[in-house]
Amino acid sequence: MSAGGDILIGIDAGTSVIKSIAFDLQGNQVAMASVPNRYQTRPDGAAVQSMDDTWTDCARTLRDLGAKVDDLATRTVSVAVTGQGDGTWLIDRDNRPVTEAWLWLDARAAPVVERERGGAADRARFGITGAGLNVCQMGTQLAHMKDTAPEMVQAADAALHCKDWLYLNLTGVRATAPCEAVFTFGDFRRRAYDDRVIEALGLLPEKRLLPEIVDGTQTTHPLSAEAAAATGLRAGTPVALGFLDVSCTALGGGIYTHGTPAGCTIIGSTGMHMRATLQDQAFFNDDLTGYIMPLPIPGMVAQIQSNMASTLNIDWLLNVAAGVLREFGHSVTEADLIDRIEGWLAASVPGQLLYHPYISEAGERGPFVDPAARASFIGLSTEHQFPDMVRAVVEGLGLAARDCYGAMGGTPQDIRLTGGAARSDALRRVFAAAVGASVRTSTREEAGAAGAAMMAAVAIGVYPDMEACIADWVSPRLGAPEAPDAALAAVYDRTYPAYRAARTALGPIWAALSKNGDASA
Repeated sequence: MSAGGDILIGIDAGTSVIKSIAFDLQGNQVAMASVPNRYQTRPDGAAVQSMDDTWTDCARTLRDLGAKVDDLATRTVSVAVTGQGDGTWLIDRDNRPVTEAWLWLDARAAPVVERERGGAADRARFGITGAGLNVCQMGTQLAHMKDTAPEMVQAADAALHCKDWLYLNLTGVRATAPCEAVFTFGDFRRRAYDDRVIEALGLLPEKRLLPEIVDGTQTTHPLSAEAAAATGLRAGTPVALGFLDVSCTALGGGIYTHGTPAGCTIIGSTGMHMRATLQDQAFFNDDLTGYIMPLPIPGMVAQIQSNMASTLNIDWLLNVAAGVLREFGHSVTEADLIDRIEGWLAASVPGQLLYHPYISEAGERGPFVDPAARASFIGLSTEHQFPDMVRAVVEGLGLAARDCYGAMGGTPQDIRLTGGAARSDALRRVFAAAVGASVRTSTREEAGAAGAAMMAAVAIGVYPDMEACIADWVSPRLGAPEAPDAALAAVYDRTYPAYRAARTALGPIWAALSKNGDASA
């Protein structure tokens, strides 16, 4: 550790924003610098971004952070990086991009999923990885590239994820973390690649592309001279490779405290629902969905089910309302409408409508996989008004979370909430009642960057182990437990079976609509 150093930097390269955040050694946030992330989508299902721009934007946030924190370079004892998960970031032998990065939002690998999912080989693969096959993953994306653009795969010398690409630019080292490496290509129990999994995907020749697996709580590499010039930090500063952003957010958000596993839900653009468990007690559902993802805690994994869209459903409904108001000459912002949500919830009756929150154009991946899945209201009548629709959407997010936790073996008694929407009292009340569990809200605003920085803190010896770090960085930042309202929970206990039955019955309808083109067209 550098003499006199008192700053840890966590980099979080998300889908929407790239951030660099300075923390003191006790976990208090000192300063943040960020830039919007940039990616493009195309009608063929592509979702891509420039790899060079991603590194340039990351370096900029570190320089901007240096302008906010006095003597940042000399005070920084370590840097850690996390980022958006899944996707495929190909580089050649000179460490240059082969093509644009394929993001987790990219849907072009759907034919591979349709061809492989549910067969005997896929069931065997699922038993090893604990991860359901979907279009987001590097494995299916590489298989699709191999089918449709073999020259691209042949030109590649390594296949990375977002955080791995940034780590390469920071250190010159090709590496990946145990999380994505094993849920796509390996055995979560051993935290190592497994040829049986790679062969099941038809990718044994492409094993050459898989980088070394490095645990960022144990290993760091020095910041390169080139990266020091680009970022304003000191060459030689230890850099830790974090787990992907979901795992780091779970760690920073409190999925494991005082030696006790809990649940953790991130209420963001997407909905991530996780429960920590010992790896030998992991639950495998019959539908072959979700992920089992190693945590940066020995012997612990997070079982994960993710909704493709969470608050995006609220954004959509509010944007519809804003568009109507603009037609009549009323200028309103999304923030103006967000401020009205609690009032609308208070003005509506619980459990009157069903809403399935599958608003993403990529369909749904948790707790079922269906790229044709789409959002819907059920039960509308002439008596219903806009507040009832708002409530239905919020309730739909809670019931979708309940659906996801059910696919992980049941809802934990205690769920920690993080993400911007978790600050809403009314939304937390609906969520707790819908899932039937107490919730505790983390006051940590940047849990992903904090989780990555925690890994660096352990790697360089600021803390002897992760549990000691959690005691300082996480536990004091959890709010008091909020028990579910019994009367409201009873409403959702009655509503949930209908929610589940309807989403099961809608599968053929979504398929029929998809034959006419995208259902939102």
